[in-house]
Amino acid sequence: MKRLSLFILSTLMCVAYMSAQKFALIDMEYILKNVPSYEMANEQLNQLSQRWQKEVETLSGEAETLYKNYQAERVFLTDEQKKKKEEEVVAKEKEASELKYKYFGPEGELYKKRETLMQPIRDDIYVAVKKVAEEKGYQAIFDRATSSNIIFASPRIDVSNEVLAKLGYSN
Repeated sequence: MKRLSLFILSTLMCVAYMSAQKFALIDMEYILKNVPSYEMANEQLNQLSQRWQKEVETLSGEAETLYKNYQAERVFLTDEQKKKKEEEVVAKEKEASELKYKYFGPEGELYKKRETLMQPIRDDIYVAVKKVAEEKGYQAIFDRATSSNIIFASPRIDVSNEVLAKLGYSN
């Protein structure tokens, strides 16, 4: 009997504690779509990416042309000339590969530029979310855009528009 009453008491305390916590949701994709600086940063990144992709494609095209020329001339070349042409082709392919890695690799220029442009936006959003949480007394605010675990949530607990208002954008 004592165990049962202790179990019931602890269960009631947990339920009371859980119900006292306030949670909210934001939709980060929705917020970002409504922040003009994010759209401008994305456009800048797209232009930069396209320019760098053209550079890589140009180098790759040069390597391919060198290879085709080598294939066409191969029967007329001495062994020494063949080796020299092969080295030229390999060097050009390597140059194209290195350029691609420099621009688009995991720590490449595009990644660095994205971090430079996006970090201030993410910081501003974090500050706005924190202010909303403090003002409304939320213990946690979850991002519904990145959480696949949220199956349903009431629109009443979505504070995305409040975050946008804190950022200075009303929707």
